[in-house]
Amino acid sequence: MEPYAEIAVIGGSGLYRLFEDPVVVTPETPYGEVSGPITVGDLGGRAVAFLPRHGVDHQIAPDRINSRANLWALRALGARRVIGPCAVGSLQPDLVPGDFVVLDQLVDRTWGRADTFADGKQVDHVAFADPYCPEIAATIHGAAGDDRVRPTGTVVVIQGPRFSTRAESRWFRAAGWHVVNMTQYPEAYLARELGLCYAGLALVTDHDSGAEDTDGTVGGAVTMEGVMAVLADNVARTRGLLARAIPALPALPGCGCAAGGSASLAAR
Repeated sequence: MEPYAEIAVIGGSGLYRLFEDPVVVTPETPYGEVSGPITVGDLGGRAVAFLPRHGVDHQIAPDRINSRANLWALRALGARRVIGPCAVGSLQPDLVPGDFVVLDQLVDRTWGRADTFADGKQVDHVAFADPYCPEIAATIHGAAGDDRVRPTGTVVVIQGPRFSTRAESRWFRAAGWHVVNMTQYPEAYLARELGLCYAGLALVTDHDSGAEDTDGTVGGAVTMEGVMAVLADNVARTRGLLARAIPALPALPGCGCAAGGSASLAAR
């Protein structure tokens, strides 16, 4: 019998230390393999599942993540709320490395990703005007304490695995978007199709190429090494914020996210 989890976190491997003595499962799904073993444990009295988005060794590229399998497996474990910590590049000078952004909007610029469970078997026009769960977002922001956490922000999701050109970065900034990322779509939308509450917690790791820093200088070329270094420096802060926010979530969702999903899928 598989363990139960009411809340799920999809993120980086450093967050395994959310738990003591976790149970490890690798469930089968109708959509293939999940990104990696799912660990289930107790966090502040709440049953939480953690799934490594890019695999345990960060071996899965953003456009190759099997988000359908990941979300399906977490829902099968019982999760009805999902928090997706992610790394982002800043597009605005007042957002600096080490800042958190609780996302409230996204712009999808990906292509070719498996981004629906319907698969041509049915037509479902799912409401997605507000992609993120306001209830989880408010709880995370309320648990921020002294951490630098912005309560709202728009993420533009690019295909990856390459970083943006300077021209693209300037374009995104001119549009008024706040941060850029490679994984929030279709993860957030697939959660909505399944009637799950989803929140994106973004950690700024760099100023995107072409975006200005706080002193007005244009950011240098973004590198994987630089991004991973900032992530490593902030694992403990991310873990601490989640450890404060997750126990504070209401026992039952009251946000209406499930009502925006596909009735045929959410009922499964």
